[in-house]
Amino acid sequence: MDLRQMEYVVAVAEEGGFSAAARRLHVVQSAVSGTVRAVERELGVQLFHRTTHRVSLTAAGQAFVSAARTALHAARQVRVAVDLTKGELGGELRVGVMQGVFTALDEALAAFHEQHPGVLIRLRQAPADTIGPSLRDGALDLAIVALDQPQPRGLTTRLLFEEEMVLVTAATGALPDDRPVTVPEVARLPLVDFTAGWAIRHAVDRAFRAAGVDRSTTFEVNDLLTAADLVRRDLGVCVMPESIAARFPDLTTRRFADHAPFWTVRVVRPAGEPPPAVAALLRHIR
Repeated sequence: MDLRQMEYVVAVAEEGGFSAAARRLHVVQSAVSGTVRAVERELGVQLFHRTTHRVSLTAAGQAFVSAARTALHAARQVRVAVDLTKGELGGELRVGVMQGVFTALDEALAAFHEQHPGVLIRLRQAPADTIGPSLRDGALDLAIVALDQPQPRGLTTRLLFEEEMVLVTAATGALPDDRPVTVPEVARLPLVDFTAGWAIRHAVDRAFRAAGVDRSTTFEVNDLLTAADLVRRDLGVCVMPESIAARFPDLTTRRFADHAPFWTVRVVRPAGEPPPAVAALLRHIR
């Protein structure tokens, strides 16, 4: 078994299917399927449960992927060590990012790429509740994520910024004036919520609980552009971090009078001494 075979199996596990893994690896799907079958024959076990619409890891597959990630990480570190003897920084850097927080990273990535063009950067967008496990099991090297707790198990965090969330409405406005809104007022309006697992949703849920107010969701979405479009059409209102709301200048923002949700963004990485590429990128993240 070689590293390429391990990489193929890990790609299928992380992408949730053979077609998506093939796109990520820039190969045809048959190459991925054939490689996975060859590994399964060699090991004498089935690594994936296969259905018409998706694949999922078996118990043996979970054990394989965990060990394979360790082996692939070690191989990347070998390449980095050799590149450093030549005065270069190379290899691959896998960075997790949530929707809405990329602005905390764009300038850092530009400066890092200018200094270290030999490093391949893979950006992976995911909800906050999946990024922590991905950092712990080696699927990600670094992440920019909204987190309430400063030090999750096995991870090192650094605060980047905190900001208050605001209510976003259509320009015509669901409320008659521009005074700060209250949580009970917002609960009576049609709400555009983000899906469970999103950090924004978690912060909004917490704010409503703190105010002792129940709410019902009219629309539930998993991307910012759809949320903004629903608000633009005056189909609902949405609670967003102020920096995200600023990306939609045609919409109206209203502050909360009290119990405002807060957005806390941190840079997160596995505990311990960071690899050279991670350390170099961290120096650019402010």
